[in-house]
Amino acid sequence: MTRQSLRHSGANPFSGWDMQTLLDNQATLRADHPFLLWEPFEGAHRRWSYAEFAHETARLAGGMAKRGVGKGDFVLVHMENCPEFLLAWFACARLGAVAVTTNTRSAGEEMTYYTDNAGVSAAITQPKFADLVSSHCKNLKWMAVTDSDAGTPPETSLQRDLAFEDLYGDADDVPAREADPTAPLCVMYTSGTTSRPKGVVWSHGNGLWAGRAGTFHEGLVPSDIYLTILPLFHMNAMSLQVLSTLWVGGTMVLQPRFSASRFWDVATRNKCTIGSVIPFVVSALADQEVPDHDFRIWGLGANGVLDAKFNVRTMGWWGMTETVTVGVTGSLLHNDTLGALGRPSPLYEVAVLDPNGKGVAPGETGDLRIKGIPGISLFDHYLNNMAVTEESFDDEGFFITGDLARLNEDGSMSFQDRTKDMLKVGGENVAASEVERVINLLDGVAESAVVAKPDKMLNEVPVVFIIPRPGADLPALEQEVNAACSKALADFKRPREVRFVDQMPRSNLEKIAKSQLRDQLVAEQA
Repeated sequence: MTRQSLRHSGANPFSGWDMQTLLDNQATLRADHPFLLWEPFEGAHRRWSYAEFAHETARLAGGMAKRGVGKGDFVLVHMENCPEFLLAWFACARLGAVAVTTNTRSAGEEMTYYTDNAGVSAAITQPKFADLVSSHCKNLKWMAVTDSDAGTPPETSLQRDLAFEDLYGDADDVPAREADPTAPLCVMYTSGTTSRPKGVVWSHGNGLWAGRAGTFHEGLVPSDIYLTILPLFHMNAMSLQVLSTLWVGGTMVLQPRFSASRFWDVATRNKCTIGSVIPFVVSALADQEVPDHDFRIWGLGANGVLDAKFNVRTMGWWGMTETVTVGVTGSLLHNDTLGALGRPSPLYEVAVLDPNGKGVAPGETGDLRIKGIPGISLFDHYLNNMAVTEESFDDEGFFITGDLARLNEDGSMSFQDRTKDMLKVGGENVAASEVERVINLLDGVAESAVVAKPDKMLNEVPVVFIIPRPGADLPALEQEVNAACSKALADFKRPREVRFVDQMPRSNLEKIAKSQLRDQLVAEQA
């Protein structure tokens, strides 16, 4: 197979640059321009210019260096959206350390896996997660805790061995190092078909590509103001919003999370011009009156479907953590096929293939694959799993996305389904196998199958079908299932229903025919 790499070629579009270079460059060119506006639900609003933000990350990096964090060290950043998240992330980048960002809805066992897998040596978190991190993340040299939960005072008195504010030191204590775009920048965990999530490693080159490509795809200009309501631990917010805003020298307005009651007030008061939304956000805003606003673009998974309702251009796009930014996107300047994702980005090579590896004809559906450069336009590798990394590329060097797409008659593309048995719960990816792994460990379970049930607000929710072992006490087993999932899985991964059945529909190879189970759930709702 022909997985490409610039790591040893001596040529790199970002030679001599890294994330620190980009931030310091903008701190000079856009010194007084606002980079970050913080809009908490409680507490004081704050503003950072480019120069102020760069200086604060340097001070934080200096203090972290004094506490033993250096080049190549992995640091857990487990927080909801807040300024400290971004400050810590960019401080790690300045040191050459690697920020490991994790979903704040993760359960204890998941946190243990993440930190063990990454070899995390230090952690930065919020009061509400302090007990979780300290009790499940081993081998930490220190854990710093902020004084609030994204602006909200802690519910109980806060016991901290190390306050986030105490991390700050002297910017001069940041060790000098050569800018290396091939060095690891961050790790984000993504659900997959295996029993455990994979750590997607981005290089500094990936981070720079995210900013440069996002600016191109979204048509950003320095005067743009990006409303960020999606979680920073996901690719969408970090790549399409934070890094693209940084690259172009614009402004981002950060909220702890999406709030339907606050959305329009924050957006109109700050004159936001661009945003990224998911179906859950759209559903929550659907019954509200749309005020006069300054939005010109909303990124979404379908072209044009909200234009009339919200008086904003909605641009379809498709991407995943491994693609760093979007590889299929709508046009900002021309009419697009209503409801489609858009067309392949000119920055990537995209293929839609039939089972024989040939390109599908217009009107047909096939496997969506994408080719780029690992460490630049595609992720660098899966953490501590080079075998799976290599297996994720075909013989032509295309990354196997696991998604199905239809090639429309006009050349646009529409998303069809996921071949990797993945659910999309309120914008969160959930691997059915990860949930099944927890349930199948129970003594009373002979076999289980987790499938998606359509949901008006969350798009999909998990439902588990279980063949119980003979003699099992079904009410008690249902309680065991719910308890095990509550202990081991984030809340969005937990099944909303437990259904006991005598048998499962089967395919020719005796595999569970999950499509029939999904069809059953759809028919019941209809």
